[in-house]
Amino acid sequence: MELIEKTKESTLIFDGKVVHLYCDTVTLPNGGESIREYVKHVGAVCVIPVTDSGDVILEKQYRYAVGETLIEIPAGKLDSAEENPYEAALRELREETGIIPDELIELGIYYGSPAIMGEKIHMYMARGLQFGKDDLDADEFLEVFTIPLQRAVELVLQGKITDGKTQTALLRAKMMIERGL
Repeated sequence: MELIEKTKESTLIFDGKVVHLYCDTVTLPNGGESIREYVKHVGAVCVIPVTDSGDVILEKQYRYAVGETLIEIPAGKLDSAEENPYEAALRELREETGIIPDELIELGIYYGSPAIMGEKIHMYMARGLQFGKDDLDADEFLEVFTIPLQRAVELVLQGKITDGKTQTALLRAKMMIERGL
């Protein structure tokens, strides 16, 4: 059986600055119909900076939607759907931490909530870090800190790092480093 759902009708419910809410009528694989409410998003990037000594650079940032200060890796949305994710990752890393890396390694794609959100996050690991001055957006407030990668992984396993993209990137980076990649 083909599992693809086909759009029959699409209605834009809300057209925001960052998110765009749709309500679609779809044809199901069995020929029936259903409703799908979902959010379109231009996409994003995240970067886990790894120092030569094996530490990682993380951030604490208040996230209004969940009402908590979370520990995350540097991240941000693409400026447009056409923006190259690699270039966006370099930009976000520099803006949030002042870091310019010698090497940016792809870690894959992350979908945080694919049942309702179309946000595609391109994950990277940065190495060969050169430290400079950050250039935060006017509405961006972060606390940047360094922690051993192993300790960050322990915080993931203890449930103290709850951000999904950060969990995934930290675990992927650790496995890649252990395998010599």
